[in-house]
Amino acid sequence: MEIIKEQNIVIQNPETKDFLADAFYIKTDKKLPLVIFIHGYKGYKDWGAWNLMAEKIAEAGFYFVKFNFSYNGTTLVNPTEFDDLKAFGENNYSKELSDLGLVIDHFSKNPQVDAEKIILMGHSRGGAISIVKTCEDIRINGLITLASVDSLDRFPKDDGLEEWKKKGVYYIENARTKQEMPHYYQFYEDFKNNEHRFDVERSMEMAKAHVLIIHGTKDEGVSVKNAEHLHVLNPNSELFLIESGNHVFGAKEPWEEKFLPEDLNKVVEKCIDFLNDKIVHE
Repeated sequence: MEIIKEQNIVIQNPETKDFLADAFYIKTDKKLPLVIFIHGYKGYKDWGAWNLMAEKIAEAGFYFVKFNFSYNGTTLVNPTEFDDLKAFGENNYSKELSDLGLVIDHFSKNPQVDAEKIILMGHSRGGAISIVKTCEDIRINGLITLASVDSLDRFPKDDGLEEWKKKGVYYIENARTKQEMPHYYQFYEDFKNNEHRFDVERSMEMAKAHVLIIHGTKDEGVSVKNAEHLHVLNPNSELFLIESGNHVFGAKEPWEEKFLPEDLNKVVEKCIDFLNDKIVHE
């Protein structure tokens, strides 16, 4: 089965800036359900085993898209390194939702895509962004969260917040690259100015799509309690736990194997089963 891979497609967003997207799909005369993958904090579309995940979901009969947020710190020239730390620091949730909306608009018009079947699939912070977008965009009828946070209010508190406001920036070290990643205070201001929109709990309660929540029980980055909370907020959702799974389901950067790690393979197979049951054959 031939998989067509269109990689590093330039998407132009006048509200933010140009960014890159990939599309994976099989050659067929049929229109395919659209699955859009949203990376998380300090993530990017080509991280680890995401390409292998894209191939497997495409092989199962889906039009799979992944993309870099315009302000995630990567560039059009170098989409796998954080070459633009200034942009990283200028990122915020409004920009990410704008980019995601444009990706939906762009690929839902593709003649290979069934625009009546649109699924968002978000990892970590990307899961929360996906939840918010699902609530506000009636075109989305499927939502899958992978190791998602249950709140976007993940900022310094009390003295830390005051120090951030005073200095205008704080830094977090990237454990892999050892870069000092800046966060400018505008990030918090954007959140406060749009706090109702960014309410993940409210969005999850109101989501009308079919929802699958996946989380590893030994997630070191985002506690499994986040997944359990999301499931309580939307009782019609399905909760699927990966026993002893970590935040990235056994993957790492770089991922040099030709096969998915065992836990991520379980995740992908569960996603395919869920999509076939709830979206394709509903």
